[in-house]
This record gives sequence, C-alpha cells and structure tokens, in this order.
Amino acid sequence: MRSVSLPLIPSRQLHIFRRRMLSWFAKHKRDLPWRHTGDPYRIWLSEIMLQQTRVAAVIPYYERFLASFPDVQALARARTDRVLTSWAGLGYYSRVRNLQRAAKEIVARHKGRFPREHEAALSLPGIGRYTAAAVLSIAYGEPRAVLDGNVARVLVRIGAQHGDPRAPGAWRKLETVAQSLLAQDSPGDWNQAMMELGATVCTPKSPQCAGCPAAKWCRARKLGIAEDLPSPRKKRAAVEVTLAAAVFLDPRGRTLLVRQLSGEGALFSRMWQFPALEITAADGRSALASHLRDQFGAAVKGNFIPLATARHAVTFRNIRLQPFLIRVARLPIVDRARAVALDRLGGLPVSNATRKIGTAAIAHGRNAEDRPFNA
Repeated sequence: MRSVSLPLIPSRQLHIFRRRMLSWFAKHKRDLPWRHTGDPYRIWLSEIMLQQTRVAAVIPYYERFLASFPDVQALARARTDRVLTSWAGLGYYSRVRNLQRAAKEIVARHKGRFPREHEAALSLPGIGRYTAAAVLSIAYGEPRAVLDGNVARVLVRIGAQHGDPRAPGAWRKLETVAQSLLAQDSPGDWNQAMMELGATVCTPKSPQCAGCPAAKWCRARKLGIAEDLPSPRKKRAAVEVTLAAAVFLDPRGRTLLVRQLSGEGALFSRMWQFPALEITAADGRSALASHLRDQFGAAVKGNFIPLATARHAVTFRNIRLQPFLIRVARLPIVDRARAVALDRLGGLPVSNATRKIGTAAIAHGRNAEDRPFNA
C-alpha cells in the first residue's frame, strides 16, 4: 500500500468534514439496542458479538444473552457450559470464552467495571486495539479512533489508496489517519459514524456515493475507482475436509456426546460433539469404527447406518459431514462424555456442525418405519 497522505482532509476543511459526518450519523444511524446504553459492559458485549457477524444475526443473541447475564458479575460467576449454550449458533466461540475470562478479571481486578485505562483494557483476554478504542470512546468518551474493516474501506477510498490495507505497516498508517480525523469532543459518535458509513453506504460492492457525506473529499469517487478499492485480499485456498461422525442411539432415544479439545474437536469449536474423525476414504465406516475403539474404548457391534450428509464451513475449511447412526442396547461408557436425549441438543453448548448431524439423525428417525426414537 502506498504511503497515506496525512491528513486526508485539508486542515481548513476538517471541521466541516467532521460536522457533516456527525450530522449524517444523527439523521441516518440505525436503531440498534446497544445504542441506547452507556453501560460499558453492554457496549463491550455488542462489539465482541459483532466481530465477523452481521448485525441482524447479532441482535437476538445480544438480547437473549443480556437476559441471562445482565451484568459483568453475572457473566463472571456463570457456569461456562451455560454461557456457551447462550452463544451457541453465533460461531467463533473463542470470543465468548475470552469474554467470560475477561469478565472474571474485571470483577477480580477492576471492581466489576470495564477499565478506563487503555493499557488495562488491552490486557484483558480477547481485547485488541479496535475493541479497546470502541468501548473506551463510546462508553467513556475517550478520544481514541477505531479502525475496523468498514472504517479502513472509507479511509482507503477517501485517499484512493491501492494495495492491501492489512499488509504489514499499512494498518498502522491507517490507524494514524483515523486518529487524525477523530472528532475529539464526540469520539463515541464519531467512531460509530465512521463504522456506520462503511456498513451502510461505503459498502464493499455498489457503494452509494451519491448519498455519502464524505463524497466531496473522496478521491476514489472522483477517479471513478471507488468500487475497485480496497484492492482484493489474497485469500487462503479452501481446504476440503470430510468428517465421519458416530450417532449412537439407545432404546431410550439417548445419544453420546464427547468433548475433544484438540484434533477434530477444534472443528466442533471444542464443545460437546458426536465422536468424529477426519477421513480420506469415501466410506468412513471402518475408520470410524477403529477411532471409536482406539480413542474411546468403544467396541461397536452392529450396522453403521449412513445418514444424510451435510456441508459446513469453518474459516478456510469446507467440511463434508458424513454421519452414521449406530443403534446400541447400551451407550458406551467413555471419559469426557455425556448421555443426552437426541432431540434435546438445543439446550446444550454445541456447534452448528453438531446440530446439523443431530438434525440428520432426527430426520432419519422420523422417516424410519420402526421409529427408533421419539422426536
């Protein structure tokens, strides 16, 4: 990325630019639940949930999570499985694990209040430069500019800068630019205005330049290259993965879930899952049987009934889920396992991949003539 000119806006026009941005935000900002509070805990929660997740998907999770954990003290003392269950389906589960770890630290070291000091905020689990700036500016009025993907896109287009903004050194230059533009007397509203502009007007495709409050100063618009910026990032090549999974089923309609903290467990977000392993052969029966015997001491006798396959994606991995139903008179007794009713997975901390496997098993049961379990 070529050097960014500082500032992007001529100094004599900077106050006009700031006033226009803040006025636009006041008129056009979306009505979002976390914009009706000054509580740093709620603002922090929203920022964590919004990482790599659409606003529409976040809102119901945000409201349900607060109903269960209304303050940082409630989150800190809650059982981890209950916290994970409240997050289940939102994805990127390291976010909520770090959220609870940070909550415990805030209660133990900061008297139950998100710290105002920048370095103290950065020391919390899961808090980076962006999140610290967002919470401190919105909750406490600290003059720290945020830089996320939306803000970076706005800045890159205003300056008509080519190259990958996330390349080494480029991101820090953009942080300097963002700080130079910050409205010092309204940092919270300013940061939200910049993020809102990138999310709703200066979008990756088909930016609405005609309605943009920054259009007067946007070099990319003047050059007709707004939609070409930022330059496309080099994406990591997708990896195809096939996972075979065992859905045990006893006469009471119960199945077996395990917790694997490494290997395939990472693809199930290290939450409760069906026993599974990565396979290379087209048919995973024999590999799965060996895995169940070697890893869990479960010598399986009987048929492996193939269930409907499903697709799942985790970061750069495209996963094909190949589940098998295994009817047993008694569930195997293994370490780090629990027996649960197959139709009660929704009340447990499980990933979407596990839900898809469970759905395939329930659908099979509904279609089977002998109806092996109640659903």
